[in-house]
Amino acid sequence: MASNVLDSILFRDAFGTPEMRAIFDDRELVRKYVEVEVALAKAEARCGVIPVEAAEEIAASCSADTLDFDLLRHETEIVGYPILPLVHQISKQTGSSGGYVHWGATTQDIMDTAVVLQIRDAFELIETDINELRRILADMAQRYRTTPMAGRTHLQQALPITFGYKAAIWLNMFDRHAERLAQARPRVLVGQFAGAAGTLASLGDKGLVVQQAMMEELRLGTPDSTWHVARDGFAEAVNLLGLITGSLGKIAYDVMLMASNEFGELYEPFVKGRGASSTMPQKRNPISSELMLACAKGVRQQAGLMLDAMVQDLERATGPWHAEWIAIPESFILSAGALKQARFMLGGLIVDEAAMAKNLDMTNGLIVAEAVMMGLAPYIGRQDAHDVVYDACRIVNEQGGRLADVLNALPAIASRLQPELIEQLTDPTNYLGMAPQMVDRAVQQSAKQG
Repeated sequence: MASNVLDSILFRDAFGTPEMRAIFDDRELVRKYVEVEVALAKAEARCGVIPVEAAEEIAASCSADTLDFDLLRHETEIVGYPILPLVHQISKQTGSSGGYVHWGATTQDIMDTAVVLQIRDAFELIETDINELRRILADMAQRYRTTPMAGRTHLQQALPITFGYKAAIWLNMFDRHAERLAQARPRVLVGQFAGAAGTLASLGDKGLVVQQAMMEELRLGTPDSTWHVARDGFAEAVNLLGLITGSLGKIAYDVMLMASNEFGELYEPFVKGRGASSTMPQKRNPISSELMLACAKGVRQQAGLMLDAMVQDLERATGPWHAEWIAIPESFILSAGALKQARFMLGGLIVDEAAMAKNLDMTNGLIVAEAVMMGLAPYIGRQDAHDVVYDACRIVNEQGGRLADVLNALPAIASRLQPELIEQLTDPTNYLGMAPQMVDRAVQQSAKQG
């Protein structure tokens, strides 16, 4: 029986991806532990701390694939951490060189650095997904650059926009996320090797050169100071995922609202049976959007946990560190799941331009009351224009009819202006502002970013 959706046979591919789960799989984590131990031995041999022959034997003999995982699990429960039980096993694998395994290191050095290696792999997947999403959104923004629709504020029709403009806003968010990810890498992908209290005292004057050599072996950044209890790097990684999934949640919310029967402007890609109801055959629920929103909420909770886990005591934490073991894997897997759903949903999104046009016209011109007022102002003055349009809007609201017809029937308008001007001013498609130009700018800037 699965304890959560990420382990569930039924739900795990709805809320995550096999590729991201593989990165955070226990066996892959242990392989990362072994990789770090081997890199440490190689670095220490380069710096003359342990014999070269010992490092070569450690590198050749240490293998996560031949470990007794049942024993490792049992001893981890006893010790509280997996590194001491792991060192016992890989020391036996290396025979006479086993005494040089884990030389001068502490448990947290190995575990933290292994997690950094996981995050590096996970960032690659996240980056690929973001770039694919950016491509989809750029295409969407260009395709619907001039497709008019109602812009809505406070869930009420406000002014006309274009669907391409909306897609460009979505695109901009993910351009910024791509930039944030690139900026975060140097800060987050930094290894840990500092010893028991973080001072590298056990290696004498060789501590810093071994640290540098070890990070070179692992292709990680070298820390300027020990970060055993300075957890801002990991917190930044998870909170970056919170931003990414927050944007996905916003898109999902928009799509769900616009897919409602009352709007009918967007639909998720049609796959037979997807989103079906067990009792209502007519239903076509926005499943991908719902999953995106759920994943975003889950990551947000873990982002808060990571901020809480930053508050650590003295030189080694008594518990907040352990909270990261919960938050980091779950955040990355949920983020991968949300991005997968977004790629599917947006990549095949069905846009009903006719419904957008119909909804835009449902107020009979009231949506462009601002445009009419500003258009009339040069002819009759701004204040008079405001009063005339205000009165006309009240008539439309109370008695029905088109704003253009009501305005053309008013003496103040009929005696001074041509009906064609009023028709032009009350046409929502003539009041799109700079929306198409904003699309162009957003798409061009995204292309420059690469």
